[in-house]
Amino acid sequence: MPKCLAVALAAAAVSAAAQQPTLLRNATVIDGTGVAAREHMDVRFAAGLIESITPTSSSTPQGVTIIDCTGKTLIPGLISAHSHLGVLEANATPAATAYNLPNVTAALNQFERYGVTTILSLGLNRDLVYDLRAEQRSGTLGGATILTAGRGIGVPGGAPQLMVAEDQVDLPATPEQARADVDTFAAHHTDIVKIWVDPLHGKAAEMQPSVYEAVIDQAHKDRLHVAAHEYALKDAQILVDDGVDVLAHSVRDQPVDAAFINSMLRHHTWYIPTLALDEAFYLYAAQPSIMQSEFFRQAAGPQLLARLTAPDYAAKTLADKDTQQHEQDHALALRNFKAIYDSGAHVAFGTDSGAVPGRIPGFSEHRELEDLVTSGLTPLEAITVATGSTGELLHTLDPTINVGLISPGYSADLILLTANPLTDIQNTRHIAAIYHHGRMIPNPAPQD
Repeated sequence: MPKCLAVALAAAAVSAAAQQPTLLRNATVIDGTGVAAREHMDVRFAAGLIESITPTSSSTPQGVTIIDCTGKTLIPGLISAHSHLGVLEANATPAATAYNLPNVTAALNQFERYGVTTILSLGLNRDLVYDLRAEQRSGTLGGATILTAGRGIGVPGGAPQLMVAEDQVDLPATPEQARADVDTFAAHHTDIVKIWVDPLHGKAAEMQPSVYEAVIDQAHKDRLHVAAHEYALKDAQILVDDGVDVLAHSVRDQPVDAAFINSMLRHHTWYIPTLALDEAFYLYAAQPSIMQSEFFRQAAGPQLLARLTAPDYAAKTLADKDTQQHEQDHALALRNFKAIYDSGAHVAFGTDSGAVPGRIPGFSEHRELEDLVTSGLTPLEAITVATGSTGELLHTLDPTINVGLISPGYSADLILLTANPLTDIQNTRHIAAIYHHGRMIPNPAPQD
């Protein structure tokens, strides 16, 4: 047989196998809707989409790949609605040159290997992100599915104070410039607009109301949603009243009150608590045992691991004057999130992973699930926030995006676990397999 023909036949065989339906047999299914887990279920998918979820059958359909999932639990792929790309080199070093193709694709692959199958890269993107998003939609690029806020809109002399290139964030000085920036984002078909409204504990200039009011107004005219980085209750209240669609962080300066929660409910505002954000500044110094597992070590990578395990790291971190503030912020974020969750307000899942060292793509999302449970949610509620609820938010940004549920017609983004996460949320780290758009991901994160 001619070599070229053999290669062509092999490629055709691989393509046919990829298109062949897959049936995950006899799994316990947590479907992302919040309903109780269902035992002994068969989940069938083909062409990247879920076809059916039915009680386990003993039949052997022809032309279907059957995988025995007895004793295993199936959950939807995790979704981070607040992460970042291209801010750090190798998860460890802030650099204005970090937004490059190898570094960004490595992060996307790392998210995916840890079961985070969709991310919203919420600002600080170079325009390269639009090309990557297009390549993913055409099927020529893998990794976690990207939605993006493009560059985002910050403040001259203010937030975000990160080491990024000039073309990773816009810094309009006037409302007119801000409106022009929004129109540019709209021309790129960005998925959302990001603004930073935070004086950073009085250390930086804050975005003027006339600027963020212009952004919100112009974005809505352009049929785009707006997410705001915020810290203080006062700012969050004003933003909600002005029509911002998403609060991208927890309120952490004081307890939220009934007036604020009622305003969120009235305006249908989404709230992303990013609970793992503050604790990442001190977590590895306070609980070094976290760094012993391969699940953590592979996510961190050698450069960050060397930094976190340096002989003086823990002592210097715990003695840092800012650590107490981070601890207080984290504790208040937990309480405020639970109050908002209990009110029935819209909540979504995100971690700010990729923004600073210690907020680690993939690992931080599993840590965030723990934090949601620490705040008072059940494991089932935490998983629902990280899947179905956040998928609902992404669907409002792009109605063609159907992720977050194990349901017919949804993307076959699935994590197969060897242990039950409803008895211990850390069992989401016991990954047997990951499917993204129905494709099994090679080399998933090592089991914790």
